[in-house]
Amino acid sequence: MSDELIVARGVRKEYGNVVALENLDLVIRDGITGLLGENGAGKSTAIRIFLGLLQPTRGEVAVLGEDIARSVKARSLLGYMPEHDCLPTSVTAVEFLTHMAQVSGLPPSAARTRAADTLRHVGLFEERYRAIEGYSTGMKQRVKLAQALVHDPRMVLLDEPTAGLDPAGREEMLDLVRKTHREFGISIMLSSHLMGDVERTCDRLALVRGGTLIQEGAVTDFTLETERLSLEVDDREEELVDELARRGVAVERGERGGLVIEGRSDSVHDVVRDSLVAVEAPLRSMAPRRRALAELFARDGEDLGGDT
Repeated sequence: MSDELIVARGVRKEYGNVVALENLDLVIRDGITGLLGENGAGKSTAIRIFLGLLQPTRGEVAVLGEDIARSVKARSLLGYMPEHDCLPTSVTAVEFLTHMAQVSGLPPSAARTRAADTLRHVGLFEERYRAIEGYSTGMKQRVKLAQALVHDPRMVLLDEPTAGLDPAGREEMLDLVRKTHREFGISIMLSSHLMGDVERTCDRLALVRGGTLIQEGAVTDFTLETERLSLEVDDREEELVDELARRGVAVERGERGGLVIEGRSDSVHDVVRDSLVAVEAPLRSMAPRRRALAELFARDGEDLGGDT
């Protein structure tokens, strides 16, 4: 089976005089792919075309090897988590998911079982009999993810899945995305304007700007190694910072914890080793620091508007 799940060629989409997509050429492969771009870049329009909900003004789109505009089978193998809140509030989560599973063709008993299993996967099993109107924003996001998964799709398309979540909630959602692919083998396309979400979660990325594909490839191809070291210890970090400074090595705090050390020469490695020994700091990890996506895709002194 080919790993090319979505293939778009020369796709253009017009809304009257507004051009949302212009000559979009894109291939989404098996794995977790980030569709990255600022708000208004055309990401949501592209997703709706991939789902068969919109027709392109020009161009062709094949999903799972079939023309998405004509193939009921291809649509049945896709799941979709929309960006905006669109949940029924007066029903329970298990009632909603059971209904969605039946709509996808499962018989009632299998739909109820599948709904319960999916809610367990997203961490809402204990809350499954509560009305959705009483859910927090994070819980509602999990219900939206669950309904995209309840029919066991081949691929799911997630439109801004961390929208409205605080940092802890965002990380929990991204953990669920990774777990979904790891445990069930479901491929995922994650649309976001938050570079940090894409960098931490995706294997590949496609950068869209002004409705056109700018770059695509493996995330590691974009987050290149720098001439700096990332260092993490389990204890005695303050003592290590002082010792490194005393030995003439420039060190600063990493944005996400740990230390960043200037230089990767053998002499710098020797000083780091000797400093670790001197303060008895247990080393957790040391590796060349990679650039963040924000450093590569900065434009006019700003990134795409997201956390890094």
